[in-house]
Amino acid sequence: MKKQINITEAIFPMPVLMIATYNEDGSVDVMNAAWGMMLDRNYVVLNLTETHKTVQNIKKRKAFTVSIADVGHVVEADYFGVVSAKNAPNKFEKSGMSATKSVFIDAPIINEFPICLECEFVEYQDDEFGCGVVGKVINVSADEEVMNGDNVDISKVEAIAFDPYTHGYYKVGERVGNAFKDGFKLKNK
Repeated sequence: MKKQINITEAIFPMPVLMIATYNEDGSVDVMNAAWGMMLDRNYVVLNLTETHKTVQNIKKRKAFTVSIADVGHVVEADYFGVVSAKNAPNKFEKSGMSATKSVFIDAPIINEFPICLECEFVEYQDDEFGCGVVGKVINVSADEEVMNGDNVDISKVEAIAFDPYTHGYYKVGERVGNAFKDGFKLKNK
């Protein structure tokens, strides 16, 4: 029997995404965002309000990166979510992380996170059911350590997911099935 529970702000689990831009002075700005996903094969959507300094930077710079947070950097990832760049202009430096400027767009790649999507800003949707930031993925890079041949090995990434019910971070990693294949076992029953 199912028990009714409180409605929360999301569906479980949610990715822990690090959104990075440059500030007006060229310094690195990073925020933690769980409300993001692929909109299409090469488009991302981030459900973020314009009150975020990061969103303001994205609109000005016309570019941003989306990195996948991992177990090895859970403290830094959470820090990017609990401290606002509006109140701590040296937030990125305090994290101890490093960045490299993308060769494709005007945005930083956070070196310590294992996967990075480099995105051009497309539009900001702010109507009642608008999605927020929409970006076109121009390039994707992954550390060689998380690769298995030409493919990302999610068990090596050790990505973290956010649980909106308990506010916990959880490690993603164990493969339990094969998408677009296992369901066929029931097709001809």
